[in-house]
This record gives sequence, C-alpha cells and structure tokens, in this order.
Amino acid sequence: MFFNHKLNIKILLIYLFIILVSCKLQEPLKPHGIIFLENRANKLKINESNKNDIIKLMGQPQIVEEKNNLTWIYIERILSKGKYHKLGKHVLKENNILILEFDRYGILKKKELFDKDKIQKIKFSEKKTDNELTRKSFVEKFLQSVKQKMYGSK
Repeated sequence: MFFNHKLNIKILLIYLFIILVSCKLQEPLKPHGIIFLENRANKLKINESNKNDIIKLMGQPQIVEEKNNLTWIYIERILSKGKYHKLGKHVLKENNILILEFDRYGILKKKELFDKDKIQKIKFSEKKTDNELTRKSFVEKFLQSVKQKMYGSK
C-alpha cells in the first residue's frame, strides 16, 4: 500500500483538533427578552420617537405601567454555559433593562438603560410589608409543628 500510516494519523488528529476547537468557540446561549437591547435603545431619539416607532423597532414591551400606560420596560437576559471551573453551570452574560417614559401624547421623553453593573448599584429598601393573606392560622401552625416532629426523628 502507498499510504503512510503516520501521516494519516497526523491528519486525523489535526481534523479532530479543528472540530473540537470550533465546537468550543460556538458558545451555547440562552436568551430571554429582547436581544441586542442596547443597540436598539441607541436608535431611539428623545422627543422624536413615539410609541408606534418603538413597537416597530422592539415589539411590545414586557412591562407596562398600569396607571396611565406612560412607562414601558424592556428586558434582555442572556445566560451562557460556564467554564470548566464552573462545572457547566449557567453564567449571566448580559442583563439589561430599558425603561422608557412617554408624555401624554406618546412621545418619548426619557430613556434609561441599566446594564448588569448599574443594576447592582441600585439600593433597595430593607423594609418588609406584612401580608395578612399569607399569615398562617393556628391550625396550620399546629399541623406544621406536628409534621416537623414526625419527620424530624427519622
């Protein structure tokens, strides 16, 4: 035979290496919401764009203010697979929120884009609201304590 086995093995290893590298370069993503939100937000012009222009560019908003329909919120979240030291868990790659405020005529008056760094700097209140509906009754508390005692001894 005229085939050189060492050369065939080298070519096979090179092909295998190329296939493995190309698979690693294509990172699997899990998008949620509007993709490329920052690019789309840059196309919006304050005092020029109206609600119809925004719907054409971005689609319907995910969240609309209930009172007067003057604040719209768009969300973009992209997860990707983690590296080997993360054991393949999902890692947050993008997390953007766009808040649009309109005047009563539907003209864009204010836009704010929060990326994942700005979101972490937002201060939230530590106060808690008591909810009478979710408060447990005496019977529920009693049955829960009996259940804990039953399963706690095992």
